[in-house]
Amino acid sequence: MSPGVQYETISDARQLERCCETLAQEPVIAFDTEFVSEDTYRPELCLVQVAAGKHLYVIDPQPIRDLTPFWETLAAPGHTTVVHAGREELRFSLRAIGRLPYGLIDVQIAAGLVGIEYPAAYSTLVSRLLHISLAKGETRTDWRRRPLSARQIEYALQDVVHLDRIREILEQRLDELGRRSWLDEEMAAFQEHVQRAESVENWRRVSGVSGLPPRSLAIVRELWRWRDEEAERRNMPPRRILRDDLIVELAKRQSSDIKHIHAVRGLERRGLQRHMEALSNRIAAALQLTEEEWPSRPAGSTRPQLNLIGQFLATALGSICRDAQVAPSLVGTAQDVRDLVAFRLNLERPSKPPVLTTGWRAQVVGHVIDELLEGKLAIVVSDPLAEQPLGFVPVESCRSSA
Repeated sequence: MSPGVQYETISDARQLERCCETLAQEPVIAFDTEFVSEDTYRPELCLVQVAAGKHLYVIDPQPIRDLTPFWETLAAPGHTTVVHAGREELRFSLRAIGRLPYGLIDVQIAAGLVGIEYPAAYSTLVSRLLHISLAKGETRTDWRRRPLSARQIEYALQDVVHLDRIREILEQRLDELGRRSWLDEEMAAFQEHVQRAESVENWRRVSGVSGLPPRSLAIVRELWRWRDEEAERRNMPPRRILRDDLIVELAKRQSSDIKHIHAVRGLERRGLQRHMEALSNRIAAALQLTEEEWPSRPAGSTRPQLNLIGQFLATALGSICRDAQVAPSLVGTAQDVRDLVAFRLNLERPSKPPVLTTGWRAQVVGHVIDELLEGKLAIVVSDPLAEQPLGFVPVESCRSSA
């Protein structure tokens, strides 16, 4: 960003109102946020940077407090909203007004759909698409502290000044590849995932729960709920209340006896001593559940041949994606490949089709893997020294050349 860039600081309600009146007239609004998440239950919004047409704003939430007019402006129809890796930005909007920004395009996702690595850092996209090197040096800034220096503000603004130009370039490439509908599909799925995550209990993300029996999973769920409630009440990160490994250890022991709870190493911390009765009560509540009320284990086949086929095809996934000019990590994971294989071999009947059997992913990857499983395609080493050493050829052509 050039020295002395012109921007407007928004620090009171009247300024915010005028800012939103201007933004409402713009066809494209690019924005980013600075937040701090390590000390509070939810990330603390510290700064909002906005670029729209010739306008550049820095919105300071600390003196304003209520940014509802801004979020309402973003959610109103009639414009395109541009972000980079905008999960937290969407969550701020949902929590403020219960709605998402209108016409959303996340350039990180768009980049993956044209063959750029995913997830690509903002600086990577600026460098590769605009041939500009961004300044560094404020990555560890505590954005809660005031006043912010001119250097800090300019560092924050560089995260939005290039967003619209990046969007234009990526949309042009998407149109050239005939993939605009892919972006629409992916943005819809992304927004649905963010909305669902706000309302769904994420206790299954506790580290170390895989392999636990259903009765222990019931304890994990109950302790996770207690931890989340306590963390929200005290406005602290949940893992500072009770670590994941301690939840898992208590779940394994399946005992609500306070003496047994005391015996778990790590629970002797002073901050946890006053919660022993609460932990005991939650574990007891889980133990009283009937088998029908226990959480189910995640579906998954344990057949060794499935794992072998899945690993083999997951390696091939990268070649398929690179040939198709799409980032492999955006298409799917090794687990997604195993899910597809298990589904096609009738080893599992999931509640919804595997991700690689739907939409553009089926077009790029799913059909190729289907033909590999059916024996119609073969994987060959076409050129060991090439960037893409693997190739896919019809089995019949291999037989005819043998």
